Amino acid sequence: MIWLLLCALAVLALAPLALVLLRPARARGRAEADLALYRAQLAELDREREAGRIDPVAHAAATLEVQRRILAAPQDATPAAGARSGAVLAALLFLLPAAAFGLYLLRGVPDMPSAPYDQRRQQAEAEEQLLSALRARIAAVDPASEPARQGQLLLGNAERNRGRLDAAAEAWRAALAVRFDAQLAGNLAELEIERGDAAAAAALLARALGSEPADPRLRFLSGLAEARAGRAGNARSVWQALLADAPRDAPWRAVVERQLQALP
Repeated sequence: MIWLLLCALAVLALAPLALVLLRPARARGRAEADLALYRAQLAELDREREAGRIDPVAHAAATLEVQRRILAAPQDATPAAGARSGAVLAALLFLLPAAAFGLYLLRGVPDMPSAPYDQRRQQAEAEEQLLSALRARIAAVDPASEPARQGQLLLGNAERNRGRLDAAAEAWRAALAVRFDAQLAGNLAELEIERGDAAAAAALLARALGSEPADPRLRFLSGLAEARAGRAGNARSVWQALLADAPRDAPWRAVVERQLQALP
């Protein structure tokens, strides 16, 4: 079944190339375009003579002039080049899938099984044991001490990476209670926005901006909290002020501009 799927994907990937090969040839280059125009003029002259709209003498003179232009037209290697290009494309149409298949057989591992459930469960249990040991160490020290703060930071990072937003927020709040840090407050505010608590995020950001009023990340998050709270006007003011103060080459300008455009 997997080989059928791979073949289908290869066909889809090469379909544009096949369309190029099957598409009727078009005039390429100035010389070939001129020749096509002259041939069309000769055909038109023949039709005019057959319809009686031009006499034989005028037809012969006009035909001679067009034929002179055909002989005088510069020749190029476009047809040969087009033929070579078509041959190359046709070869690639078959060589690319073959090369990919050979490379997969050489370097791939088609028989590798997926991670079994027991292995994933054991890994999760090992991570939980490490976190339990960390919690025990935090509980053994003074909650207001710097070691406790560092432990809560580590615990919050670990829980955030595991997708446990509530536990991460609780750990980071405990770390902030020991010693306030504007950047950590920004991390927690971003987490609160993700959890849907824009009011808590706004309170954290207001305090953080009191310490670092020019920090662009905190200012952006402040506007994001206002937008998520339904205060589009406040968000627009915050982001417009941020863009006005930002350098023209700030890498995050596009992000702020997209957020502004998305406001109602």
